[in-house]
Amino acid sequence: MRILTLFLILVAVAATGYAVYDRYNDYSIAEARRTLPTRLAAKGLRQGQPVYVRIFKQEAALELWMEGDQGWRLFQSYPICRFSGHLGPKLQQGDRQAPEGFYHVSLAQLNPNSRHHLSFNLGFPNAYDRAHGRTGSFLMVHGGCSSVGCYAMTDPAVDDIYALVSAALRNGQQDVDVHAFPFRMTDINMIRYSRSRWIDFWRDLKAGYDLFEKGRRIPAVKIADKRYVVEG
Repeated sequence: MRILTLFLILVAVAATGYAVYDRYNDYSIAEARRTLPTRLAAKGLRQGQPVYVRIFKQEAALELWMEGDQGWRLFQSYPICRFSGHLGPKLQQGDRQAPEGFYHVSLAQLNPNSRHHLSFNLGFPNAYDRAHGRTGSFLMVHGGCSSVGCYAMTDPAVDDIYALVSAALRNGQQDVDVHAFPFRMTDINMIRYSRSRWIDFWRDLKAGYDLFEKGRRIPAVKIADKRYVVEG
């Protein structure tokens, strides 16, 4: 019966484009806060160091990287509890699509009074999105496990993420890069999705993915001719 239930859940996820992970439901906010300093210390990291976030839709994962004494290091990969839509960028208000692209989060985008415990605004639409006439607002990374275009992380997970993003910004990081990808942009995945209508867009995202993946350098990204252009 358990196997049948899991199969039905996976079918529903595939059909709707939603990713649902609830294995952290028993992990409390208090436990997250109590253990955060210990978990950081175990990686040789400390609160206030620079932060970089990568989101992968297909894998339903949010990676939080921190820059310590030895360069960028993965602090933790958090399962995304739920996101809405399918692979591909957000196009318009009301399409319930979670965005993909290169975004930046500043102090002004933090929301400590979110109805979803804590949240920060991804900054959609950015310059690229506006160049393509895309519309929408208040696309967030937040707590809870419901989404109409956001990335819902559960309350304990977003408590971690928010605390580290906020500490980095308050410690002098100008903004935190948040890069949202449709999937891990390996050559195999790019071949797998080569017939997608979004393949050219994804190739531009891959340039940024590769720069960090191979050299642990966060790419500088500009917009030219309505395309993302990645610079080293």
